[in-house]
Amino acid sequence: MEPGKATLSMTVLMTPDKANFSGNVHGGTILKYLDEVAYACASRFAGCYVVTLSVDQVTFRQPIHVGELVTFLASVNYTGRTSLEVGIKVITEDIHKKLVRHTNSSFFTMVAVGEDGKTVEVPKFTPKTDTEIRRFANAQERRTIRAELAERYQAMKG
Repeated sequence: MEPGKATLSMTVLMTPDKANFSGNVHGGTILKYLDEVAYACASRFAGCYVVTLSVDQVTFRQPIHVGELVTFLASVNYTGRTSLEVGIKVITEDIHKKLVRHTNSSFFTMVAVGEDGKTVEVPKFTPKTDTEIRRFANAQERRTIRAELAERYQAMKG
């Protein structure tokens, strides 16, 4: 199977219904968009339905305000047998001040699922550019760290 496109971008205008009383967009609103973007990127690449397995390092660097344009830049960084890591960088633009800021980053692990509800294999992602190679290596390291953490949590259950 030929893999689909490994990147995706989506831009959303932040409106008052997405914000708290101080005019800052709710973190939960951003998390919902992040999950939707991760799904769209991973499912397009895999060519099938995917589900969220885990979310790593959601970092809210700066608040996002009503009236700002928020762009979610997603890329498949790594594929395993049935899973994919999608990295998402969030860029926020204050249209009036012409100010662009990096406001959020996160990594989602998505698992491909067939019509029978069982996991299915995903196409292999082969990094080509220097950026893709760096992201692939970093994703492998995050995967190792997640496995180590899972072992430690299991040992704590004792």
